[in-house]
Amino acid sequence: MTTLVLLPGFDGTGLLLAGFATAFGPDVEIAVISYPTDKPLGYAGLESIARRHLPSNRPFFLLGESFSGPIAVSIAASRPPGLLGVILCCSFARNPMPHLAAARPLVRFFPFGVVPVSWFSPLLLGRFSSPALHSTLAGAVASVVPAVLRERARDALTADVSALLSRIEVPILYLRASEDRVVSKSASDLIASQVPDTRVVDFTAPHLLLQVVPAAAASAVSAFMRLVTSGPGLAANAQRVDQTTDRV
Repeated sequence: MTTLVLLPGFDGTGLLLAGFATAFGPDVEIAVISYPTDKPLGYAGLESIARRHLPSNRPFFLLGESFSGPIAVSIAASRPPGLLGVILCCSFARNPMPHLAAARPLVRFFPFGVVPVSWFSPLLLGRFSSPALHSTLAGAVASVVPAVLRERARDALTADVSALLSRIEVPILYLRASEDRVVSKSASDLIASQVPDTRVVDFTAPHLLLQVVPAAAASAVSAFMRLVTSGPGLAANAQRVDQTTDRV
């Protein structure tokens, strides 16, 4: 059995990945990694936690959602034993909001914990928002102390692991949302330009793609995993990303 290791988005709890995880069949083992909710850690510290939970005796795929993309890239670049492929969902290898990089020092003043989640919902969910999704998002964010969220926001604004992309030797699947208001198309373009063995699948969805279209996303990931495990990989089956972009 192949394991799919899920690295969560900005909240780091893994709570928002529940629907996506249950959309897979019994032939895929799901391992959801969670980050500390009360201890501010930078990307290096979070990567250390993720590495400790990687399977040591069986093949696996690694999925980095949004904030966790740089962690997934860094791990993949080190070529850990058993890694077969990487999935990046609405994610990035370099700060997705470069115009806000200069504001990094000001993030420590941002009132996480005071500002209601309804302020973020339009950015993360857009027209796909629903009472159930809003409640799940609010619960996940509320479980993380504000200092932790501020640390993650600062790190995302200065993230840059783009130099590591050329070291990745496994195929990449990029799940891209057509209505993503956080991460632009340039993020997937950068990754594909450095890792030719990349396939992009577009979804009609917002930034929280895995939460809005969990079944469709799971189907795309499952197909990718089957392709990689049953054949020579995408390198022998696909061209560059501009020729292998699918839409769901």
